[in-house]
Amino acid sequence: MSGKIIVICAPSGTGKSTLIARLKADHPELEWSISCTTRLMREGEVNGKDYHFITKSEFETQIKENQFIEWAKVHSNYYGTSKIFVDQGLRFGHKMLFDLDVQGADAMKQIYGSEAHVIFIEPPSIEELEKRLRFRGTDKEHVIAERISNARRELNRKHDYDHLILNDQVDRAYARLIAAVERILK
Repeated sequence: MSGKIIVICAPSGTGKSTLIARLKADHPELEWSISCTTRLMREGEVNGKDYHFITKSEFETQIKENQFIEWAKVHSNYYGTSKIFVDQGLRFGHKMLFDLDVQGADAMKQIYGSEAHVIFIEPPSIEELEKRLRFRGTDKEHVIAERISNARRELNRKHDYDHLILNDQVDRAYARLIAAVERILK
């Protein structure tokens, strides 16, 4: 039995986290991808559940050994998706769920081809996305501007993936998402 790779990809503020939380609740058999990071563990986090916490030296060695599907340095900390984790999951028949940006989704497709099923979530419009980002009230103006700029670039890629879901209304978007995931799982 071979496993499944399901990647959810979306611009920031699209409602991806809300949709993923519902999906994980309705499909507990989906194994959440646990990324590696060099950042310090926060209170309440568990190594091997929230992240695989490793040292900067270990991470850099794994980069040199090509052990990551994708990786990035964010605010002086490394984050990455382990090839070993994914390869073992596929071998053992696990149904794995990933939350990746466009670059991560591309890397997953490059390595695993049609075995990686990428679902792109899009907002109804850039204007609505900006409203959602402002409503969250978590980001400064320059961060919102950067997120909007990134979203415009990411939206140019929306037709490059296996499934495209419009999040115009969360229940309707979730119905589309669950239908796509169930097709992939069959």
